[in-house]
Amino acid sequence: RGSVGCAGVCGLWAPRGLRRPVRPRGPLRTFLERRAGSEALCPGRAPELLAASKLLSDKERELRETERLLHDENEDLKQLAENEIALYQKQIAQLKHQIILLLVPSEEPDEGDLILEVSAGVGGQEAMLFTSEVFDMYQQYAAFKKWHFEILDYFPSEIGGLRHASASIGGLEAYKHMKFEGGVHRVQRVPKTEKQGRMHTSTMTVAILPQPTEINLVINPKDLRIDTKRASGAGGQHVNTTDSAVRIVHLPTGVFSECQQERSQLKNKEVAMKKLRAKLYSMRLEEETSKRSNSRKIQVGTRGRSEKIRTYNFPQNRVTDHRINKSLYDLETFMQGDSLLDELIQSLKDYADYESLVEVISRKD
Repeated sequence: RGSVGCAGVCGLWAPRGLRRPVRPRGPLRTFLERRAGSEALCPGRAPELLAASKLLSDKERELRETERLLHDENEDLKQLAENEIALYQKQIAQLKHQIILLLVPSEEPDEGDLILEVSAGVGGQEAMLFTSEVFDMYQQYAAFKKWHFEILDYFPSEIGGLRHASASIGGLEAYKHMKFEGGVHRVQRVPKTEKQGRMHTSTMTVAILPQPTEINLVINPKDLRIDTKRASGAGGQHVNTTDSAVRIVHLPTGVFSECQQERSQLKNKEVAMKKLRAKLYSMRLEEETSKRSNSRKIQVGTRGRSEKIRTYNFPQNRVTDHRINKSLYDLETFMQGDSLLDELIQSLKDYADYESLVEVISRKD
């Protein structure tokens, strides 16, 4: 299965239909030649970008010179040329990929951790069952990526489903991989509770909140109101026993967070504060990026939260991501949260990089 972003990015390098030895000049190549030495183009990376661009030009020149040897009458020389051409093509592809990575702007939270929130949507008990399965899928994906996964809140339903849950996920590029998972996930199947054998459509929502560092986000303690109350509902084993539930309100914005999962009020306060910081940080990032990101197909944060991003069709054994129109046909394996989910996430990252690249090239000097 090909990566979604690759075809688009390759198209930026050269218009289709042109063959070697003519040197194709796509918008990306023209852009590089015009701006490769500019620090404004790629803050902190201009020397590296310039070196990679020069090396790419050298390799392409060597490739064109070697291709002329294919017309030589000496068969040994032609064979040698074919081997050299294969090596040059591989090196050129690697250099193009390196240049693309240098051009795509890195975002502040990409290297950081995140808070995952899942909530049942339309569909009653079936929606709650599916929410539980999706939460388990992400927990298994975290294990597959060797990330840390800590459950912060867990509110189960009566028949083994999940009303709402949140977890802290940390590890190498955790947010960078998970940030495109936010949105409405739709399931189509015959529920276990369905006696007539009719297929139902249910939904659940995923929210991905970047976790700020102490430097990224500073909160004045005077701006907080902290309330405690007796825990209630299906929040855990120790409900209705102590005044352990904590609710923290950020007075300037009205944003609040609460936790009643633990017996300890101190632990609940720590978790509620962690969730509040993530919410406030996410709000700040969205304000900063809203102007440049509105046109993107792949949205992050609250802009993408109400969008139906993915359908899980069990009768057809199919999962389809609607943003990049990509389908995979092994739903049981996909829900295990390992290589198939990773493949889809990589395709989303590739497409997002392509959109970022188009923005960079289209930006006026």
